[in-house]
Amino acid sequence: QKAMTRIPLNEVRSDLGHRAAVVVAHPDDETLWCGGYILTHPGLRWRIVTLCRAVDPDRAPKFRRVLERLGAEGEMADLDDGPDQAPLPFEHVQETTARLLAGTGYDLVLTHGPRGEYTRHQRHEECCRAVVDLWRSGRIDTKRLWLFAYEDGGRAYLPRVRDDADRRDRLADDVWLEKRRLITDLYRFGPDSWEAQAAPREEGFWCFDSAQAAVKRAAPREQQS
Repeated sequence: QKAMTRIPLNEVRSDLGHRAAVVVAHPDDETLWCGGYILTHPGLRWRIVTLCRAVDPDRAPKFRRVLERLGAEGEMADLDDGPDQAPLPFEHVQETTARLLAGTGYDLVLTHGPRGEYTRHQRHEECCRAVVDLWRSGRIDTKRLWLFAYEDGGRAYLPRVRDDADRRDRLADDVWLEKRRLITDLYRFGPDSWEAQAAPREEGFWCFDSAQAAVKRAAPREQQS
């Protein structure tokens, strides 16, 4: 297997002992939207959790193998993820998220953007709202929160980093190839699948160190216009 990009020693040292969490709706979202960041920060103690698919006989074991490859701990919940995407009770999403992250303080939490990453997935949006509101109310303990910052022009193109993202990281060749391997080799999506095609070479985030700023970003669309 090809060696990964060498991470500067001072960056590894600055990460050591720090805890980071990724909260996503589904197994594979962690790889699609921030897999490069996870791969290039091996010094962080990662916890990756999903709100859905805990009893999925296909996706759940694949997620566990990805966790092992990333050197992360994790857990899955089993919120409804049926094709009709009926809205879930907000309190239920919150309680599930709080339980998955319970009892630990984090230096960084990453999760979905308020409008998801593409048009359109209800669970991604619900996940974002739950995480932001839990941080606002003090039920999630984190110093920083980053929201994935992507859009697809209303299905006009594959997801890309939004122009107003606070941070954008273009992945080095070997990091990009390893990210794609997670999608194709471990999650077993074909090279022509939407997942393999959509996995962004450039990753983008909105970055917050105060809950108030995150709440403003995550406000419903009508309040942002």
